[in-house]
Amino acid sequence: MASAATVAQGADPSLSLYRLLDPEVLANPYPLYHRLRTEDPVHWDPFLHAWVVTRYADVVTVLYKFSANRTPSPEQLAAMGLEALTPIARVLVKQMLFLDGEAHGRLRGLASYAFTPRRVAVLREHIHEITDRLLNRAAERGCMDVVADLGAPLPAIVTAEMLGVPSGDHEQLKAWSADFAEVIGNFQHNPEHAARMLRTTDAMTEYFRDRIREQRRQPREGLINALLTAEIDGDRLSEEEVVANCIITMVGGQETTTNLIGNGVLALLRHPDQLARLRADPSLVPLAVEELLRFEPPTQHTARMAPEDIEMGGRLIKKRQAVMAVIGAANRDPERFHDPDGLDIARADNRHLAFGWGPHFCFGAPLARIEGQTAFAALLQRFSRIELEPGPLVWRQNLALRGLERLPVTVRSGSA
Repeated sequence: MASAATVAQGADPSLSLYRLLDPEVLANPYPLYHRLRTEDPVHWDPFLHAWVVTRYADVVTVLYKFSANRTPSPEQLAAMGLEALTPIARVLVKQMLFLDGEAHGRLRGLASYAFTPRRVAVLREHIHEITDRLLNRAAERGCMDVVADLGAPLPAIVTAEMLGVPSGDHEQLKAWSADFAEVIGNFQHNPEHAARMLRTTDAMTEYFRDRIREQRRQPREGLINALLTAEIDGDRLSEEEVVANCIITMVGGQETTTNLIGNGVLALLRHPDQLARLRADPSLVPLAVEELLRFEPPTQHTARMAPEDIEMGGRLIKKRQAVMAVIGAANRDPERFHDPDGLDIARADNRHLAFGWGPHFCFGAPLARIEGQTAFAALLQRFSRIELEPGPLVWRQNLALRGLERLPVTVRSGSA
């Protein structure tokens, strides 16, 4: 059984996830994932000081059993000489995304009151109305940026309404969300971004404190009110917990859906046979959304910590060592999916990992699915032709949250 120290001596730098910093690899990480999955599926990455797992079964195990409590505390940051990042850490350590066990269950149970199936189902018609309004503008111009004109504003508006804040604030919420995603989506520390992240964190914190004060004066339906008033066995959240989990819900509610829409439209344009198939049979839209989530998952990888010494794939992962679970690789594991690199919008057996697995399965998944289904159905119904404009594609410099900066297309309405 090989340990990290033993494996590091013969480490192959060409297998490192650090290669995602290369724009060409970021644009298409799947060949790298394929190599990792076939050559070294439980790989010690000395550049990240973490294990990297890429097989479907192993990723499920990590997501289900390993610890999400991986955020450095303010004290740990001070020991590393990174005291300036303490305000960010104070927010992260209270977010359910980075908690385990009872602490995680408590927050998730309280937050889930705002995302009941009934509440999400009521939103479906409203999501249709928002989508139609956004597409009306594109129809008038005959062109659109799928990201800026639909993928970004749709979930931003819906998230604002789910939170219970003015929908007119959605552009500011989206800007903050994109900034904060840099913190949770990149594994390199970028000193140049630190000041901006601190400003963003301070601004978001103050914004949600203001909204909490408004809610106490004049309650309105939404996540903020649900978090303030929800009670389980006499337990209620502190204001700091409400703020922290409004922030992570805001980010998660926007980034995943923005990337689903942008990545999904690109995948369909690159597979015209599947696009034509979907046009011919709109009833396939729900299955198509699941396949697009599998094929180009908005979240490519996530980190966990080993809860104890564990053997996996002939490697010894020691307690509290970091493990990167590569969802993008697991979703294309041939041991789990037939023709995994092919896009099949009618794929039936499609238990992908785009929303995670186990205790941290995304509780906003039903909402993201409805937004995705609505967006793709409306695009195909409204436009008889959607064509990618010429020019290079630029992927966001976010190594975990995969999405495009822009996706310019020309569109044509009617039967022409």
